Amino acid sequence: MAADVTGYSRLVEADEAGTIVRLQNLLTKTITPLVAEHEGRMVKLMGDGLLAEFASAVDAVSCACAIQQAMKQANAESAATKQIEFRVGINLGDVVVEGDDIHGDGVNVAARLEALCIPGEVYISASVFDQVSGKFDATFDDLGEKALKNISRAVRVYRVRPESTKYGNFPAPPTGKPPRHQRPGIAVLPFTNMSGDPEQEYFADGVVDEIITQLSRFSDLIVIARNSTFTYKGRAVKVQDIGRELGVTHILEGSVRKAGNRVRISVQLVDTEDGRHIWAERYDREYADIFELQDELTEAIIGILPGRVEMSAADRLRRKPPGDMAAYDLVLAGKIHHDRITRDDNIEALRLLSKATELEPDFAAAWAWRACTLGQALAIGYRDDPETVYRQAVESVQNALKLDQNDVNCHRLLCEVNMEEHRLDAAKRHHEIAYRLNPNDVLIVAQRGELMTWLGNFDEGVTWIEKAIRLDPFAARKRAHLLGRALHGAQHYGAAL
Repeated sequence: MAADVTGYSRLVEADEAGTIVRLQNLLTKTITPLVAEHEGRMVKLMGDGLLAEFASAVDAVSCACAIQQAMKQANAESAATKQIEFRVGINLGDVVVEGDDIHGDGVNVAARLEALCIPGEVYISASVFDQVSGKFDATFDDLGEKALKNISRAVRVYRVRPESTKYGNFPAPPTGKPPRHQRPGIAVLPFTNMSGDPEQEYFADGVVDEIITQLSRFSDLIVIARNSTFTYKGRAVKVQDIGRELGVTHILEGSVRKAGNRVRISVQLVDTEDGRHIWAERYDREYADIFELQDELTEAIIGILPGRVEMSAADRLRRKPPGDMAAYDLVLAGKIHHDRITRDDNIEALRLLSKATELEPDFAAAWAWRACTLGQALAIGYRDDPETVYRQAVESVQNALKLDQNDVNCHRLLCEVNMEEHRLDAAKRHHEIAYRLNPNDVLIVAQRGELMTWLGNFDEGVTWIEKAIRLDPFAARKRAHLLGRALHGAQHYGAAL
C-alpha cells in the first residue's frame, strides 16, 4: 500500500510548521496504529507519504478504507485550506526485501496507482481485486486498463467504494447532472502536441504543470491535481463527462505547435455543464529560451484565467433561483453588488455577505468581503452612523483573520480597507502577505501598484498597474483610475488625463 498527501508543497508553502505538525500527528497517532491493527507493517515514512506491506490483500484494502474514513473525520474539523488528503494505491505482487525496506515491480505498481488516484479515494490493481472480490463489503468500479509510468504492461484499475458503515459513505460515481463544489473547480487537461515533434511533449506537459501549480495558489478555486487530469491524456472524452468524473465546473484545454523558431499555444476555457466556450486565446512567442517562454506563457494565462472562471460562475449565478444560494454564491453575488459602488448596491452587498457569514460562520473570505463592503460605505459616506460601521468592519476583519491567517483574499481585502482608512503601514503589511501567498493574482498585482502610489512611489505604481492591465486587458477600464492617479503623481499629466 502506497499513499501520499495531495498538494503537500502548497500546504507547506502556506503554513510550513503547522502542516508538518498536523501530518506527523496523523501519521503517528492515526495511520501507523491503523496499519498495525490490520496486521500490516509500516515499511517507511517519506515526508509526505508512506509505504506499508500486508500479508493479506483484504487487510490492505480494509486498512486503506479505514485511513480514508479517519482522514474525513479529521478534515471535518479543519479549514478547507488546511485539510490533508491522501491518495492510496494497493497492488499485489512480488517484492524484494533489503533490510527493513522493500522495492521491486510490486511496489512500483502500487506507487503508480497512488499517483493516478483521486484524493480521498483508494485505487487497487486487478491482482488485488481478484483477491478481495466477494470477501470485502464494497463496490469496485472498473476504471479500465491504464498505462502506468515506467510499467511496460497496462494495468487494470479499480476504485474501491466500501459499503460497510464502518468506513463511512464513499460516494458512488455521479450520474446525470455534474456535481458541483461549493466553489468553482477547474481541471487543466494535458495540452495536445501539434508539432509532430516528441521533444515538444515535455514542453507542453511542463506548461500544464506550471499552470496547475500557480492556479493552486488561488484560494477561491478548487484545482484538480495533475495526477488526475493526466489520466485523460490521449483520450477523446466529452467535457461534460470529465466534469462529472472530477466534479469540476470548468476545463482548460489547449494545444502546442512549434514551427521554426516560434511556438504557438492555443487555450480555451470550457463550462462543463453545457460545453460552452467561456474564453479562448492564442499566444505566439519566439522559441529562444524555452524556460523563459514557459514562464511568460504561464503568467499570461494565469493573469486572466481566474477572472474568467469567476465571470462564468457569476453568469451561472444570475440564472439560479434566489433561494438556491449557498455561502460561496452569496459572496459572489455580494462582490458583484460591491463592485457597482452605488449606495443601494452597497446595502445589498452587505445583506448578502452578512447572510453568507450566518450560513457558513467559518468562511473567512465572507467576513473579509463584509469588512471591505463596510469600508466602502465609510469611505464614500453611505451611512449616517460611521462609528457603528467602523466597529462592524473591525469585527469582520478580526473574524476573517482568526479563521484563516493564510487566506490570500483576507489579506488583499484588508489592505484595501486600510488604504481606504489611510492606515498605510497596516495596508502594506497585509499586501506583502497577500503578495507572498499569490504573486500571480492580477488583483494583487494591481493592488501593489495602487499601494505604491499611496506610498509616493509613483513610477513604480505605474509599472505595476500597467502590468495588471497587460495581464488582464478585459478589466482595463476597472483600473484606469488607478493608472491615472499614479501617472498624475509621476507628473505625466497628459497620459494621466
